Amino acid sequence: MIKICVSGSKGKMGSRILELAKDDKELEMSGAFDIGVEPNSLIEQCDCLIEFTTPRATIEHIILCEKLKKAMVIGTTGLADVEQERIKEVSKKIPIVFSPNMSIGVNLLFKMVSDASSVLGPEYRVEIIEAHHAHKKDAPSGTAKELARIVKDTKGDIDIPIESVREDEIVGEHTITFESDLDLIEITHSAKTRDIFAKGALQAAKFIVTKSSGLFSMKDVLSF
Repeated sequence: MIKICVSGSKGKMGSRILELAKDDKELEMSGAFDIGVEPNSLIEQCDCLIEFTTPRATIEHIILCEKLKKAMVIGTTGLADVEQERIKEVSKKIPIVFSPNMSIGVNLLFKMVSDASSVLGPEYRVEIIEAHHAHKKDAPSGTAKELARIVKDTKGDIDIPIESVREDEIVGEHTITFESDLDLIEITHSAKTRDIFAKGALQAAKFIVTKSSGLFSMKDVLSF
C-alpha cells in the first residue's frame, strides 16, 4: 500500500482526491490537512504528498518534503518562475511530479498541439481561450501557459493571445486555434468534473514513489 497525504484537503481538488482514494486498493490515506494545521507529523507518515494549495504553501511544503525525503505530486498553479526553479532544485534530492494539469485528456491535448505546431507553417496564427469557475485566482491558467509554451518550442517566441474567462462553475475548458487565410483548425478539451484531475493525481502518486529523485511531468506518468 502506498501511503498518501493530501495538502489542501478542503479545497475543490483536495476533497475529490480524498473521496476517490477511498476506493483505490493500492492507496492508503495516511493524512490530510488544510490551512492552519501543522503538517510536519502528517507528512512524516506518508510516502507521497499530493499538493493542491497556494504557491506560498507549496514552497513551504517542498522544504518539508526535502527534509523528510518524501515524494511529491504538485498540481498547484500560479507559481512564479523563481518558485518553479525551487521545485527543479529540490527535485535533485526527492522525486516530484509537477504538472499544470493532471488529466489524461489535457495531456493528450498537449501532444496533439505539439504535433500540429510542428506541421503547420508560419502562415497560421495561434490563439488560446481558457475558461474556469469564477473562484479560480490565477489567469491565464497553468494549462493555457503550457499550451503557449509548447507552441513556442516549435515556432519560436511568437505572439500568442490568451483569453481568460472566469464565470459560474466551469470546471475547465481550453481551446487552441490555428488559423490561416485558407482554413481554421480548432482543438478543444472540456472537463466535465474535477474527478479527471483527481484520478490523474492519484496515478501520478503511484508513479512517483518508484523514483528516488528527479522532476517528472504527466507525460512521464502516462508514457506519452
